[in-house]
Amino acid sequence: MEHVETVIIGAGQAGLATAHHLQQRGRDCVVLDRNERVGDQWRRQWDSLRLYSPAKFDGLPGMPFPGAKWSFPGKDDVAAYFEAYAEPLPVRLGVQVKGVTKGPDSRFVVTTGDASGEASISCDNVVVATGTFGRTPSVPEFAAELDPAILQLHSSEYRRPGQLRDGPVLVVGASHSGSDIAYEVAETRPTTLVGRDCGQIPMRLESRRMKVVFPILLFLWRHIVTRRTPVGRKEMSHIRFHGGPMLRVKRSDLADRGVVRNEARVVSVRDGLPLLADDSTVAAATVVWATGFRQSFEWIDLPVFGEDGWPREYRGVVDDVPGLYFCGLSFQYAFSSMLLTGAGRDAGYVADRIVERTRHGAEQRQRQAA
Repeated sequence: MEHVETVIIGAGQAGLATAHHLQQRGRDCVVLDRNERVGDQWRRQWDSLRLYSPAKFDGLPGMPFPGAKWSFPGKDDVAAYFEAYAEPLPVRLGVQVKGVTKGPDSRFVVTTGDASGEASISCDNVVVATGTFGRTPSVPEFAAELDPAILQLHSSEYRRPGQLRDGPVLVVGASHSGSDIAYEVAETRPTTLVGRDCGQIPMRLESRRMKVVFPILLFLWRHIVTRRTPVGRKEMSHIRFHGGPMLRVKRSDLADRGVVRNEARVVSVRDGLPLLADDSTVAAATVVWATGFRQSFEWIDLPVFGEDGWPREYRGVVDDVPGLYFCGLSFQYAFSSMLLTGAGRDAGYVADRIVERTRHGAEQRQRQAA
């Protein structure tokens, strides 16, 4: 069985940044990713998606993001940047991780599968970096009861308005992704956006004022809105389970495009149509579920998850299972953890803990040998 000191699962921003930090510290690691190219997860996003943070703040450790400092990179720009960032790193693509468990020697065993079959890797440390909110679309079970004539897409499947059926569109979920999609679709189709109001930032991302305000916001997101403060812990629960505020699109933008806004939730189905909590139904030819993702870690055979499905960790370190780490989680430490600008700090913290554990283990073995 192949042995690697640290296996990192996922070649997104968190996994790549962790590999960079470990490589800089002279530690052995490998990054496994199921995609055929680094950045494919971004390439599959909707065509018009742009980052909500300026390029000046989007670089990962050791490599600034190219382009104008106050531009907002598109999804393909991010994918290309990740691919370039990964060039010096030990990344293996097209590898699906099927299981993580503990072997008889107390080391971890990572089981993988690809076109050539299954294999196993033994390792001392595992870093799970599979996504901020998970990669499994969260869609209510009653969605299967909608009229089959209604086209249903999760936001992760949405690319452009041309995908959708002619006629009214219902977008479910009013966080930043839902509001962005509703705004875009409303240019060509009658659109209804439903779900609780998640709030909005008070100014335009592209405004001149934002050049002054954004560094202040970033300081708050990195140092004040953290798991160490009451306001941060409250925000953590809100963001993880209810979604973040509207960022680029404003309420006034939706109103200007004629988006019908209803804060009632979709709770069931009546006569094949989505039923809202206010007892009304929405006649729609297409439903876009902008309802986020859920963490799905069934492939990790270790007792480290709470009833809410999230791992029991602090800053990515799992005390219950030494050697197991997570990186890239929403609010891994702060609000900034979900942004490109926060990935480097979180990854550096995890890498430091791996180095400490490795050094401590080596010292123990030396004492035992003596």
